[in-house]
Amino acid sequence: MSTTQIAGREVHVDDEGFMTDPAEWTEDLAPTLAKQVGIDELTPDHWLVIRYLRTDFAAEGETATLRRISSNAGVTTKRLFELFPQKPGKKMAYVSGLPKPKGCI
Repeated sequence: MSTTQIAGREVHVDDEGFMTDPAEWTEDLAPTLAKQVGIDELTPDHWLVIRYLRTDFAAEGETATLRRISSNAGVTTKRLFELFPQKPGKKMAYVSGLPKPKGCI
C-alpha cells in the first residue's frame, strides 16, 4: 500500500489510485478527486450519490454496485452514466474515497 497527496493531504491508495482507508476521506477531498476523473463540478445529484455510497459502504462493508445505487438511492442507471461518464462505478467509488466495486475491470 502506498500513499499520495490529494488536496494537500496524505492518503493511502492502492495500485490504481483508489483510497484504501475510507476514514481518510472527507467531503473537501471530493472536488479534487472528481477533477482527477474528468468531473469539473459536483452538483447536488453528485452529492446524493456520493453520500449514499458512503452510508451504504459503512453498512455493507463493500462499495455498492450500479444496480444497488439505482434501486436504493433513486438515481437511474442512465443518470449515473450522465453524472459519472464512461465508467460510473469506478468514478463514483473513486470520488467517494471507497474501494473499486467488485466486478469492475
